Amino acid sequence: MTEFLPLSVGIGLAVSLLFTELFGLAAGGMIVPGYLALFLTRPVEVLLTLAAGFVTFAIVHALSSIMIVYGRRRTVLMILLGYLVGTLIRWATRDLTPEIPDDYTVIGFIIPGLIAIWLDRQGVFQTLCSLVTASVVVRLFLVIFVGTELH
Repeated sequence: MTEFLPLSVGIGLAVSLLFTELFGLAAGGMIVPGYLALFLTRPVEVLLTLAAGFVTFAIVHALSSIMIVYGRRRTVLMILLGYLVGTLIRWATRDLTPEIPDDYTVIGFIIPGLIAIWLDRQGVFQTLCSLVTASVVVRLFLVIFVGTELH
């Protein structure tokens, strides 16, 4: 899977740019569709990653009601909290639930934070729709270019 990551991210960058130019919607960050496209056959990991993004978004949204969080500080806080939430989910699925296979984990380290940033900036519905659509388009290109070697 990791051998297809550069190709997937490259196609994801092009598809994300196309979505931004055509529809004015960001697909959850420029690299996110490429990562998610590789994991579309593993829906639990995709759902855990989206959940980590939602939790991060909710935490920052709650924090912004009691402290000033805007601009660069908000972006850095989203990525940092996304990293921490992803790490906690990895730890919980590995150590607290031994009956769950180790394969179930959050995708990437900054992906949840990038998703949270765009949930905040663009809205939940728009971000999820463009993210899912862009990821499926990237996966389609991967299937066309790589074929059956892609699992």
